[in-house]
Amino acid sequence: MRWENLTVDSGGHSRTADAALFGADAVVSRTFDTPEFRGITFHEVRARSIINRVPGASRMPFEWTVNPYRGCSHACVYCFARKSHSYLDLDTGLGFDSQIVVKVNAPDLLHRQLGSRRWLGEHIAMGTNVDCYQRAEGRYRLMPGILGALRDHANPFSILTKGTLILRDLDLLVQASEVTDVGISVSVGFTDPALWRTVEPGTPSPERRLDAVRTLTGHGIDVGVLMAPVIPFLSDHPAQLRATVRAIAASGASSVTPLVLHLRPGAREWFMAWLGQHHPHLVRRYERLYAEGAYAPKWYQRRITRQVHDLAQEYGIGPARAGMPRRIPEPPDPADEPVSEPTQLSLI
Repeated sequence: MRWENLTVDSGGHSRTADAALFGADAVVSRTFDTPEFRGITFHEVRARSIINRVPGASRMPFEWTVNPYRGCSHACVYCFARKSHSYLDLDTGLGFDSQIVVKVNAPDLLHRQLGSRRWLGEHIAMGTNVDCYQRAEGRYRLMPGILGALRDHANPFSILTKGTLILRDLDLLVQASEVTDVGISVSVGFTDPALWRTVEPGTPSPERRLDAVRTLTGHGIDVGVLMAPVIPFLSDHPAQLRATVRAIAASGASSVTPLVLHLRPGAREWFMAWLGQHHPHLVRRYERLYAEGAYAPKWYQRRITRQVHDLAQEYGIGPARAGMPRRIPEPPDPADEPVSEPTQLSLI
């Protein structure tokens, strides 16, 4: 594995080409013979930097991220962060699902970096690369320390997740929201249980995720739902969109923001292989729809957005408003493809 390809930024900000985020001699690989972790290898590392700067050319509406994990046992077949595993010479298919890098010193490191005179207390986004509440978090428990550091420094932050494990940290989220801006978004692209079992096999069910939204909002935490991805020909029928928006509204979410599936290199190959196995009749349609690149045509994206927004208005919720703290990302342009881990910016 090319651990040395992960470069640390000098003084915490500007990138250098020769300093490693962690060395190969600092990696400890473990497996656990329990049902929830069977077949998964965890590579425990001690990172040298945990607050990552988003490149200036990116279209992301935030500048800083924290990512305690690489790889994700959610195993979503469409996840564009799969490409980031290739930078370590790890497989972007099954390897992404089962070879998980864990930055075990993330909480302590974040405490130190937030306390630095150079840190200006800017917003930090989490869950923008892979899910910080994936299955591994149940064992490694990095997020309580991370949330505690953000609370103690009154540093604004947002979390995007498919993981119901976020409810474990409810008290910390409430405490943090009393001293700073906290934005929570839960990703629910559809409510079809059969589609969920095949396309997002390692995630909690959409119903459980919406239950988490209900619990969070019941404790006074504003939660938006990122309706992502809307999967062409599989979850985009008007009746499906209506059922999903209706369920989101019933959960108490304050907003719903749709995002159509995008297929960037790394994810595209894995998704198309899955499509050929489960829905071979759709392969040609996808080849035509995505013939121009990673994104569905603008006309298709606009149609889905208009339908979802109309339904949201009907059910009494709306899209995320400008200035809301959740900072839901638009999909980055392929020209912004990063060359190192800190600039991988999307969960979906």
